[in-house]
Amino acid sequence: MEAALLWFCNWSTLGVCAALKLPQISAVLAARSARGLSLPSLLLELAGFLVFLRYQCYYEYPLLTYLEYPILIAQDVLLLLCVYRFNGNVKGAAPYVAVFVASWFILPLQKWILDVAMNLSTFISAASKFAQLQYLWKTRDSGAVSALTWSLAAYTCATRIITTVMTTSDVTILLRFLIMLALNVWVTTTVLNYRKTAVKAE
Repeated sequence: MEAALLWFCNWSTLGVCAALKLPQISAVLAARSARGLSLPSLLLELAGFLVFLRYQCYYEYPLLTYLEYPILIAQDVLLLLCVYRFNGNVKGAAPYVAVFVASWFILPLQKWILDVAMNLSTFISAASKFAQLQYLWKTRDSGAVSALTWSLAAYTCATRIITTVMTTSDVTILLRFLIMLALNVWVTTTVLNYRKTAVKAE
């Protein structure tokens, strides 16, 4: 029974993550605008994903417990390029891409650097969710923000809580997923709330 649950959680998470950002990317492309998206939120999320992936690789955790992160990073980079394109400055993404690539090689130089970065990455990822929430509260407009993307992110956090408990029992990772689950649900409900407000206004 445990093996079946672990199998389901791992593969459903991979399946969901393969398409996680696609609703958001398609919403931005359809609107030809990044209205409602917070650039700081996206950059912070990307940084958190990168540190988390490097941490998992360094400690040689089972591949299926983090295989979705390269997929998520690729989708975030694509979304970042879309945001810069519709803001009229694609070249503006280059310094961020350079910093992220350099970080990949710097993080594992010392174990303590990676451990500190992993602990900070939970705060960085939480800050990315708060940046999106703050942007939504400020504009009171969900614009091109995809509620589906945020709800799928909540689902993957829930499944990763289960897989972490069943495999590595790493408290740092477990705490990260618990915090991210709560924040993803909060962003989803905020997006849906502003969407309802916009429909009533029309």
